[in-house]
Amino acid sequence: MQDLSQAAETSPLAEIRAVQTGLAAVRAEIGRHVFGQEAVVSGLLITLLCGGHALLQGVPGLAKTTLVEAVSRAFGMDGNRVQCTPDLMPADILGSEVLEETQGHRTFRLLKGPVFCQLLMADEINRASPKTQSALLQAMQERQVTLAGTTYPLPQPFHVLATQNPLEQEGTYPLPEAQLDRFFMQILVDYPDPATEREILLRTTGTAQEPPRQVADAALLLRGQEMIRRMPVGEKVMSLVVDLVRATRPEQSSLARVRRDLAWGASPRAGQALMLGMRARALLDGRFAPSADDLADLAAPVLRHRLGLSFEARAAGITADPLIAEVVREVRAAHAL
Repeated sequence: MQDLSQAAETSPLAEIRAVQTGLAAVRAEIGRHVFGQEAVVSGLLITLLCGGHALLQGVPGLAKTTLVEAVSRAFGMDGNRVQCTPDLMPADILGSEVLEETQGHRTFRLLKGPVFCQLLMADEINRASPKTQSALLQAMQERQVTLAGTTYPLPQPFHVLATQNPLEQEGTYPLPEAQLDRFFMQILVDYPDPATEREILLRTTGTAQEPPRQVADAALLLRGQEMIRRMPVGEKVMSLVVDLVRATRPEQSSLARVRRDLAWGASPRAGQALMLGMRARALLDGRFAPSADDLADLAAPVLRHRLGLSFEARAAGITADPLIAEVVREVRAAHAL
């Protein structure tokens, strides 16, 4: 007969607590090296827990590269970095086959590119040409790449964390909507507040800082990814997700501003991202089910890159975030939440 203490240790509740403890350690370790970006760190961890990819947008010098490196080291994941430039070719990311001759025999050998890792950082992804950007589509969607007619699986877990500078547009190629939709979140990295900026100056201009330590492993992340898919979602919250996504589509929305300012709305993939993201946020916060507040907080990073503003809205300087906030308020009011 199994000992009761052993049974308790292997219970679902204990497993959930173990994952939450590991994630808290990862968050704390990242916080030792990236200051004042708690919302950005949470968004990135939510993206990883959902098995997705993140697009980090912000001006240079806001620790985007440091953040990705800290995440990779804290989880002990194999990571590679690609600096995207206009002359970067698909083979520079995916790899290529080379012909080798040994003792009179010629054979092809695969030289794997940097995409064969668990955490790929694509720095300034909008500087790569459309041909090179499209080389990442299969990897991001199917977790595999095809080279010379042969399909190679990528390591598990596999995530792409890309960055882009929203200000400098010369020499850049806007990401196509098909690729933007593959990013689970578009996370905006903003300037720190005065207290945080003071701390950054004090802690980064002295003696050499200790590099991030490994406090978890990729197995913890995979357990978390499986766990959130088993987390229950209430019927009211699910109806809220459906109505929110549909309210962003001009042909289906009852909101005049949506019909006026949007050319197209969110696809069902956005609803899938919201369902998973709410569960991941609940897990990070130590809860066992998502709420309407989780949806309100995740709506902007999940939807902002999935909505197409009309030409008139772009010309008037309208952005997606205020529009998303208005849609969330209207939908919550309709559900009395």
